[in-house]
Amino acid sequence: MKNTIALFLTICCLPLFLVAQQTQKPALHAKHWMAITGKPLAATAGATIFQQKGNAIDAACAMLAATCTMWDVLSWGGETQALIYHPKTGKVIAINALGVAPTGATPEFFTGKDMKYPPQYGPLAATTPGTPGGLMTMLAEYGTMSLKQVLAPAMEMAAGYPIEAQTANSIEAQKKRIKDWPYSKKVFLTHLGEADREAPYAGEIFKQTDLLNTLQKLVDAEASALKAGKSRKEAIYAAYDRFYKGDIAEEIARGTQEQGGLITKQDLANWKVRIEEPEMVTYKGIDVYKLSFWTQGPVLLQSLNMMEQLDMNCMSYNSEKYLHALYQVMNMSFADRDFYYGDPYFAPEEPRKGLLSKEYAKQRVQQINWQKNDENIKPGDPYSFEGKVNPYLDLIEKWNKDVTYAPAPKFNENEDFPHDAFYMGTTSIQAADEEGWVVSVTPSGGWIPAVIAGNTGVGLSQRMQSFVLKKEESPFNVVEPGKRPRVTLTPSMALKGGKPYLSFAVQGGDSQDQNLLQFFLNVVEFGMNVQEAAEAANMNSFQMRGSFDQHEIRRGVMLIQEDTPPWTRKALRSMGYRLEVDDRTSGPINAIFFDRKNGSMWGGSSNHGEDYGIGW
Repeated sequence: MKNTIALFLTICCLPLFLVAQQTQKPALHAKHWMAITGKPLAATAGATIFQQKGNAIDAACAMLAATCTMWDVLSWGGETQALIYHPKTGKVIAINALGVAPTGATPEFFTGKDMKYPPQYGPLAATTPGTPGGLMTMLAEYGTMSLKQVLAPAMEMAAGYPIEAQTANSIEAQKKRIKDWPYSKKVFLTHLGEADREAPYAGEIFKQTDLLNTLQKLVDAEASALKAGKSRKEAIYAAYDRFYKGDIAEEIARGTQEQGGLITKQDLANWKVRIEEPEMVTYKGIDVYKLSFWTQGPVLLQSLNMMEQLDMNCMSYNSEKYLHALYQVMNMSFADRDFYYGDPYFAPEEPRKGLLSKEYAKQRVQQINWQKNDENIKPGDPYSFEGKVNPYLDLIEKWNKDVTYAPAPKFNENEDFPHDAFYMGTTSIQAADEEGWVVSVTPSGGWIPAVIAGNTGVGLSQRMQSFVLKKEESPFNVVEPGKRPRVTLTPSMALKGGKPYLSFAVQGGDSQDQNLLQFFLNVVEFGMNVQEAAEAANMNSFQMRGSFDQHEIRRGVMLIQEDTPPWTRKALRSMGYRLEVDDRTSGPINAIFFDRKNGSMWGGSSNHGEDYGIGW
């Protein structure tokens, strides 16, 4: 009898993912290389580079160029964030290619226009372009190919490619706003004035002559430098200088200002890519890396520090206890994000060590109410874990008194979940090769509808909206010329035993680190393979200040997957949650798992969107 009871208790405390799940997409397997990104054509661009003997950096740059050219929820004037594992040094490198606020972008400028935040769209939403510089820096420093080779697929696409339905329909849906900007109208509305449709049709050959000319100028600058005896690296940086200091920069500044924007040629010349040390915490022997506090990436690290304090053995997958634990942990991490995160190159200095300390995580876990959702969670006090006095206690005391709460939804959990600004998109790129290079990228910005900067074909970012205008909301993220906004973009990488274990990223605005946290735990705690983990049902919280538009908060709202059983829903409602339901809640996660036992790679690309991978 005792043995029976012991066996029962053992089974009850096992993580519940006991049976391999049938996935809608197969896991990818590869020995030599893996290329995964947001669209099949862009993944093919990466595969093409690998087949030409490029390394993972070369392939990632080709996929980045292709996704920008096909407007895969970003464009060439957006921003690029990346983590790179360098197999020769064993180090993880962070790439900060986020644009900055232009000259004249002050709180007073926007409040003088009766704005509560910088605008969601238009020329005043634009930071300086970062993606071209990020691509060329990664290629110059860590790639093996020329810029001409890497840009070849994108240039062929710019000359004309069959546009896919998702992008074509997005153009049609946003055509009213697109018509406000003459250069955007010229590029996007290929059937302007026609009654049935003004956007391209799915499968139509979509041509971008201005963009092709811009990319050709970069290739020409590289060729001239090579002809003059410059090295591969120097030649790529010659192209970089033409974009940010030459005739391309001049046209970007002119075209932006013509349409009411602020970006100057000097803003472009002053901007530079930063190669940084990433942030890292260790979760049960696994080193997890994220970009620093100019992104929301450390939210994942703070959350893992807290989850590590909990007894996962008796917390079954997507049970009400597990979902509640995730929600509360994320509440605290996102409250800290909303207040303390910002550009580390500007004062005040973020309390980085305190926020990522294990002792701070223990204190926060002790504040969890295990019976009810806490709708009034505030930022914590990480300064005490750095031996300092928090200078912002007065602001934190008033934290929930001046915030915009979203109106109650007009739908219920039996209706389709509306995808709104909370999930403002991007794409993600994962690449790895047999030499050991691994790249995780989450580029974004310049999604449709984008303002195109003059005759460059370059769509401008909309990232200014992620700033705040009052220090009461976040003294670390107040807009200032030359400053980077705190962004949602957040590539991820994990090492085990000093070797790559997981490389993973997802699109989806404020949901990104929520979905990545659950993906990571699905693999590490619940034994899922990388494809199962990418498709598995996730929960999303909306109880943080949104990073877009009016920065609204929706207290107590939880998104769950439609297969969540009624008894779990009942328990969650009793804890104070308002439930919303969707059929797919994982987010479009892309990931690579490194199978050290067999010397191979597993690729995962969720069934959420049009993401696609190729391996060999």
